Amino acid sequence: MEVSRAISALALAGGVAAGLTGAAAAQARSLAQEADINQRLMEMSVADEIRKRCDSISARIFAGLSLMRELEAKAMERGYSKAEIEAYVTDKEEKRKMRARADAYIRAHGAAPNDGPSLCVLGRDEIAKQSRIGALLRAR
Repeated sequence: MEVSRAISALALAGGVAAGLTGAAAAQARSLAQEADINQRLMEMSVADEIRKRCDSISARIFAGLSLMRELEAKAMERGYSKAEIEAYVTDKEEKRKMRARADAYIRAHGAAPNDGPSLCVLGRDEIAKQSRIGALLRAR
């Protein structure tokens, strides 16, 4: 009888420990670790900056919406809930990091963030290259 209780206690402790490990793993998991998803979000951010600052370039709205749905579906396939996705994309610190990545991309490609004329040149280059950023933009 005593051995049976000891085994039950060990099994319970093991189950609790496994549950805690699983909870810790779920807490440690973040969309910030999903490099491919974040790359596409950064590209969307660059395209959005170009669209906002350049009067001769507009957004391809349906392409952007389609990409957003695709990224959400990919995140959900990887086990993220809609609430986790929403929390990530609305988090102020994550937005700041994404803006910094987008600004770095813009500078690395010869343009300046918030500078309409240089962003127009970058936008036209992206459209001409048929890049993933260019696919989100349309020259007017």
